[in-house]
Amino acid sequence: MKDKKMEWLNLLFAGTPLWMWLMFMGIVTALLLFDLGVLNKDDHEIGVKESLKLSAFYIAIGLAFGGWVWWYRGGDAGMQYLTGYLVEKSLSMDNIFVMSLIFSGMAVPRLYQHRVLFWGILGVIVLRAVMIGLGAVLVAEFKWVLVLFGLFLLLTGIKMLLGKDEGHPSLDDNKLYQWLRRHLRLTPTLHGHDFLVRGEQHGLSRGWWATPLLFTLILVESADLVFAVDSIPAIFAITQDPFLVYTSNIFAILGLRALYFALSAMVHRFEYLKYSLAIVLVFIGVKVGLVYLNDIQLVQFHIPTGVSLVVTLGLLISGVLYSLYKTRNAPGDSLS
Repeated sequence: MKDKKMEWLNLLFAGTPLWMWLMFMGIVTALLLFDLGVLNKDDHEIGVKESLKLSAFYIAIGLAFGGWVWWYRGGDAGMQYLTGYLVEKSLSMDNIFVMSLIFSGMAVPRLYQHRVLFWGILGVIVLRAVMIGLGAVLVAEFKWVLVLFGLFLLLTGIKMLLGKDEGHPSLDDNKLYQWLRRHLRLTPTLHGHDFLVRGEQHGLSRGWWATPLLFTLILVESADLVFAVDSIPAIFAITQDPFLVYTSNIFAILGLRALYFALSAMVHRFEYLKYSLAIVLVFIGVKVGLVYLNDIQLVQFHIPTGVSLVVTLGLLISGVLYSLYKTRNAPGDSLS
């Protein structure tokens, strides 16, 4: 009876032992508590140097977890985790530009931006779990969904490559922004780092009022949801193991949010990165289609995980270096 109970527990959570999920969530919880309770106990403006150090710390943790996966579950699983981690990190780079637009459009001082990003992580953890869970069920029950994933990524990448640069978009054109402006009881100004305030305490009508900081948090969360539609199918092209998909997703996002303050100060230097990301989407779209075609034995060719890792890394580095070269005469950025 005891053996059957243990077997049942090991089959929970997409075939991954429960203790592995608990260990991962324990690590993430400890990181968030350390971030909020030690590193950013008081509101302060995060400079580029601090952002780079914090990002390096999160990257080290993410890679260390990948090393553990490699040791415990074997080289193939370790390679899949690392490739998924890199794919998520590279595709989420575009999110930096959108978050920068939101913060500037909402006039949120850098002093409070970390607070928005921190609490946004909690939403990401839940939303990604739901989306990855649904994706895993769809792929397990209907393998042909991988073809739809591949076509979606392929078309998205081609659209990015051929799309015209429309300049800097405006928040005023965003439908969610317009809807929230009409329906939220929104205070006219910020109230420190508070997301909600009592109206009667600030010369407004009775009841709870949302501050522009809460408005900003909702917009940042919605932006992440949109980007997840691209990144999650891309990682399912690398591996269909929900544990590897989810853990690589969360660790990549944790590090990217920490890197935001460095990248946002140099956002104008990465003008051509989107073309590299578009090619990554096309490449991964082809790979995910081949996964299904191999399963039904229609073709006998597949792209090894190691090749995916090298190609994605090469494209990302090329995009960064080319952008830096083309914008080398841009005003210098202060590493403060």
